Amino acid sequence: MGKFVISKAKNGEYTFNLKAGNGEVILSASETYASLDSCKAGVESVRKNANAHVEDQTKEGFEQLTHPKFELYTDKAGETRFRLKARNGENIGRSEGYKAKASALNGIASIGKNAPDADVVVEEESE
Repeated sequence: MGKFVISKAKNGEYTFNLKAGNGEVILSASETYASLDSCKAGVESVRKNANAHVEDQTKEGFEQLTHPKFELYTDKAGETRFRLKARNGENIGRSEGYKAKASALNGIASIGKNAPDADVVVEEESE
C-alpha cells in the first residue's frame, strides 16, 4: 500500500510525495506549503482527484478535457511526464520523467490505486 510522506524543509515550508508500496515516488507536490495543514489539504486534493481522466497531450490534436485531469505531456528532454490538476485547474502534483509513455500511464494508474487509502506520514525537518 502507498503512503503520502510530508516533509518540512529548513525554510519552514512543507511538501509531500506519494510513494508506492515499493517506496518509489509516483507523485510529488507541485508547490511548497506554508503550513502543515495546507500541505495536508494538498494531500486530500490528490486523494479526491486520484482517479481523474487522462488528457494525452502527446497526441497531435488531442481533446481538451475538463478538470480534474491528469495531463500527459512530453518535456523538453523528450521524456513523458504528467501533472494532476484539480477541479479548479490548479496543479496539485507532478511526476518524474519517464522514458516510455507506458511507464507514465502506469504511474497514473498507481496513483488511482494508492492515493485514496494511503497513510500520511509526517517526517521531521529535512536538510
